[in-house]
Amino acid sequence: MFCPFCRYPDSRVVDSRTSDDGLSIRRRRQCPECGRRFSTTETASLNVVKRSGVVQPFSREKIVAGVRKACQGRPVTDTDLAVLAQQVEESIRATGVSQIDANDIGLAILPPLRELDEVAYLRFASVYQGFDSLDDFESAITLLRVEHESSDEPEAAGRP
Repeated sequence: MFCPFCRYPDSRVVDSRTSDDGLSIRRRRQCPECGRRFSTTETASLNVVKRSGVVQPFSREKIVAGVRKACQGRPVTDTDLAVLAQQVEESIRATGVSQIDANDIGLAILPPLRELDEVAYLRFASVYQGFDSLDDFESAITLLRVEHESSDEPEAAGRP
C-alpha cells in the first residue's frame, strides 16, 4: 500500500474495523517514512461475466435499475429495491465465488423479488427463465397459486 502523501511503498496498520454491513474492512494506516496517517477500505471483489465475455465489477445499482423496470406501476419503493439488491449481493457473496455470470444474478434476483411483489416477479421471470409462450406464464401462475393455497391451509386449519 503506497502512502498517498509521500508515495512510500509500505505502511503499517494501526487499527482495523469491520463496516456496519460486515462486507468491508476499514483500516487506519501510518506511513513509516513521513509518519502521516490515512484510511483504506477493503472489500472482497465480485465480478460479473456478461454474455459477451466482458467482465465488470458487481453493481447493486444495476440490479435496482433492472428490477425497477419489472416493478413499474407496482407498489414497490426505492427502499424495497435497495433491500432486494442487498439481499441478492449477500446471497451471491455467500457462495464464495469471485466471478458470476450475469444470467446467474438474474436468477438470484427471482426469490427475493417473488417475496416482494409477485407481478414484478412474473415480469422479471419471463425474461430470465425464458418464457416463450402464454403456457409458460400460466404454468408460473399456477405454481404461485398452488404455493399460496398450501401456505394458507395451516392458518385455515387453526381457526375454529
